[in-house]
Amino acid sequence: MGEQTLDSRAFYRKLRQMSFPFIFQSLMLALVAAGDALMLGRVAQEEMTAVSLATQVQFVQNMFLMAITAAGSILGAQYWGKGDRDTLRSLFMLTLRFTGLLSILFCAACELMPSQLMRIFTHDDTLITIGSAYLRIAGWSYLLTGISQSYLAMMKVTDHVQPTAWISSGAVVLNILLNAVFIFGLFGAPRMEARGAALATTLSRVAELALCIGISSGKSYIHPDWRRLFRVGRQLTRDFARQCLPLMGGSLFWGVGFTSYTAIMGHMGVDAAAANSVAAVVRDLICCACNGVGNAAGIMVGNALGAGDLATGKAYGIKLKNISFVIGFASMALVLAVTPLAVRMVILTDEARSYLTGMMIIMAVYMIGRCVNTVTINGVLDGGGDTVFDMYSLAVCMWGIAIPLALLGAFVFHWPVLLVYACTCLDEVGKIPWVMIRFRKYKWVQNLTRDLPASASDQNGVNA
Repeated sequence: MGEQTLDSRAFYRKLRQMSFPFIFQSLMLALVAAGDALMLGRVAQEEMTAVSLATQVQFVQNMFLMAITAAGSILGAQYWGKGDRDTLRSLFMLTLRFTGLLSILFCAACELMPSQLMRIFTHDDTLITIGSAYLRIAGWSYLLTGISQSYLAMMKVTDHVQPTAWISSGAVVLNILLNAVFIFGLFGAPRMEARGAALATTLSRVAELALCIGISSGKSYIHPDWRRLFRVGRQLTRDFARQCLPLMGGSLFWGVGFTSYTAIMGHMGVDAAAANSVAAVVRDLICCACNGVGNAAGIMVGNALGAGDLATGKAYGIKLKNISFVIGFASMALVLAVTPLAVRMVILTDEARSYLTGMMIIMAVYMIGRCVNTVTINGVLDGGGDTVFDMYSLAVCMWGIAIPLALLGAFVFHWPVLLVYACTCLDEVGKIPWVMIRFRKYKWVQNLTRDLPASASDQNGVNA
């Protein structure tokens, strides 16, 4: 396959149009965690730390949801490039089926066994009590998350990126405002502290789902056909599973691994857990750029490949991989620049503040790997259906190297906190050479679409 010469101006214009809404949406979502940390950090270190640990439950749920919606998005982007709206309706129902069932399970776990969930992350009784109270309220928001994420994923791959950004942003603004009201007891509301953050999250999720349903009812959107919820064709279901299962494996490896990092730091003491909580907020805010470009990369590459233009899809991927290094070094510089502000933005003990300073320096180097891998693996490779590699790389680099080192350092050799934290950042930087080798094999340059028969409901005249 020959190399395709791109019109750089057209490419960057398209990248800006697609990535900016994603970046804005990712930023607004990260601001919720930042708002929780800042507001609860003004109440007490224990409140902030307990909520940070409790939200790891939602983090794990999001890993499953990301795998399911990403599988729908990978196939959806290619079928949208092909112009097959009927298959998109079936993909929509597949994602709704699986995300709905998953959301019910996580909601039930938070309501029935919150203290057991908290004990995974900490042995401190105060943190367990605060976190359990948070989960009992926030668990209801987890019931709605899967449904709204399915709507948002389908809107993104069908050229409705901007409305998804406004929906998520509106929900985030509402969440932050309600955080202030219920955490501090403003305007006559009760002062609920950590429970107030949970209530704000739940109410904002209700609003988000309502906006998703209302906005996507327009004529240009793909609508759910509820008769297909359990009646999607076998071939499409197999294709969906072929993408979803490796993504699920990768998400589980990454999500449980990241949760393990949090648990390890949580068991190293309240000061270490508090510093790690603040560092995580900063990381998530600065990762918004690579998350946005990674999402845009998957859709741009998928649209081109699904339309049968493999040369353009390949050229897009090469360009986006190069851009990921620029984002990585820029993110490293930004972490170092905001370190003085981050150290002073919440109430911490002197020891926690010293830990945070060291963590920020370590995280600056980590950001290079995180940005490159997010855009290249989760964007370009996944956009072409090469979803297995992510699972393999996580199994080796995270579970084979980083997690064992962190566990040994924390519980066997009793290494200093910052050295253990460095172990938790090792995997992203270490796998860059392996990622570049995989990228240059170009296994991701493939058209995943099929000429599938129209569904029975479509033949009977169901509207798009």
